[in-house]
Amino acid sequence: MRASQFFFNTQKEAPNDAELQSHILMVRAGLIKRLGAGLYNWMPLGLRVLRKVEAIVRDEMNKAGALELLMPAVQPRELWDETGRWAVFGPQMLKITDRHAREFCFGPTHEEVITDIARSEIRSYKQLPLNFYQIQTKFRDEIRPRFGVMRAREFMMKDAYSFHTDFASLEQTYATMFQAYSNVFDRLGLKFRAVKADTGAIGGDGSHEFHVLADSGEDGLAYCATSDYAANVELAEAMTLTTRSAPTALMQEVETPKQTACADVAKLLNIGIARTVKAIALMVNNAEGISQFYLALLRGDHNLNEVKFGKLTGLADFRLATEEEIRAHLNCPPGFIGPVNVAVNVTVIADKTVAAMSDFVCGANKPKYHLTGVNFGRDLAEPSLVADIRNVVEGDASPDGKGVLSLCRGIEVGHIFQLRTKYSEAMNATYLDENGQTQVMEMGCYGIGVSRIVGAAIEQGFDERGIIFPASMAPFSVAICPIGYEKSEAVKLAANQLYAALLLAGIDALLDDRGERPGVMFAEADLMGLPHRLVIGERGLADGIVEYKARTDAEAQSVSLTNAVEFMQKVAL
Repeated sequence: MRASQFFFNTQKEAPNDAELQSHILMVRAGLIKRLGAGLYNWMPLGLRVLRKVEAIVRDEMNKAGALELLMPAVQPRELWDETGRWAVFGPQMLKITDRHAREFCFGPTHEEVITDIARSEIRSYKQLPLNFYQIQTKFRDEIRPRFGVMRAREFMMKDAYSFHTDFASLEQTYATMFQAYSNVFDRLGLKFRAVKADTGAIGGDGSHEFHVLADSGEDGLAYCATSDYAANVELAEAMTLTTRSAPTALMQEVETPKQTACADVAKLLNIGIARTVKAIALMVNNAEGISQFYLALLRGDHNLNEVKFGKLTGLADFRLATEEEIRAHLNCPPGFIGPVNVAVNVTVIADKTVAAMSDFVCGANKPKYHLTGVNFGRDLAEPSLVADIRNVVEGDASPDGKGVLSLCRGIEVGHIFQLRTKYSEAMNATYLDENGQTQVMEMGCYGIGVSRIVGAAIEQGFDERGIIFPASMAPFSVAICPIGYEKSEAVKLAANQLYAALLLAGIDALLDDRGERPGVMFAEADLMGLPHRLVIGERGLADGIVEYKARTDAEAQSVSLTNAVEFMQKVAL
């Protein structure tokens, strides 16, 4: 591509609403342009990157045996009513009404639509397994769109759905898709990690997320460096000692006039925070819709894992108790509450770590006081329930017993699910087996955030000059920067010939033929993340050389003009 025939809209200033480097750099480099909250135009340069990501995703899906189709973005309410998700999916679903007062949604996902296709078209076990995919626009009405394309309301997604006669077949395709996803991110040149994950609103059984590793990632990941174990912090099991030491101290009241946080209490008492227990007051609606009061107990340096807690029987619908509710049940303000001498209608759930503690410190349910030397079985009843309800921390034992856990941050760019029969059963998607008997299909679901990958890649690769794209994603492989293109016929001829030769060799080159100053050409190439740069000038031509510099190199090097194409084939292909 000749720069004079392309459209560039680079900017020097960062957008006011940008929080992440990917958002700042995508706007400054001219990849995207904001239309509204969470809505972005993909400009010509950005679309080239998006299409390169899309091509790799499509290639790996085809290699994995998936069949591409395209489903409507707008979906009728009736399908969502069949699965019950019209009422429960939440405000993220954009609901619309046509001129005939019929209700539709702008699809946030396509489980219902693909299941409708399957139940209409699949009749026999001989047709299975089948795996369909599409690359299409989705819309989710984020309450607070931010981070540019990382949390946009409209985004490009690859979603695939597989149908099977039995779970064994589903497991085979799940493994195939796991490998296909790994291939995608390897080919894109990204540092990533696949982790066990919660199934969330999509539902089903087994689930893995694929995360691009970046310090700005919203998700916490736990992994073991000496084994294959990796999981989202939401799901990672906290391994805890199950034995409890015998009491060695008597329970005593201590005055803590201003100390409401465990760290402050520990400092006042000159003890480690790991000897303290914090109580979190929660309200849970029971089956009759009546709110019940719960105390969740965690070690002072641990945090509640809301996903784990919500998975406990009957506790899916919980929230933090208000100060008024805490006072009503414990006759004490927040900051001094604890599990000792609570009323019988207060349910106490202890994390496994807490259940193994003795001689611990907790709130006294008395303003400005805490208790020391507290022990279960002696000073208070055993908890109503003991469960793993905390986030893992650095150094916890790995659940596979092969080392300890480390923590990092990640940006979720892919998610695969074993849906089993959640949707096929609700929508009566069945087939006839070899005995002529009707059976419900098993299903899998596999998503990749195509547009999100672009932002995630930038979060993983940038510097003070701009984007550092992996070669497979860069909008152009090499920028040819001729110095004095409009002033020197020799430079113009050499640049044009090199440009034509690179294209013929299959190298995606950008010839900057705008007559710009060297500093402008270099700065824009770096900002846009082009992996390679070739500079042609009269002085170098006199010696038969061009100047080559990779995006991440500190210094340039001289390359023979006659061997420049061969050299670029080695470094760029």
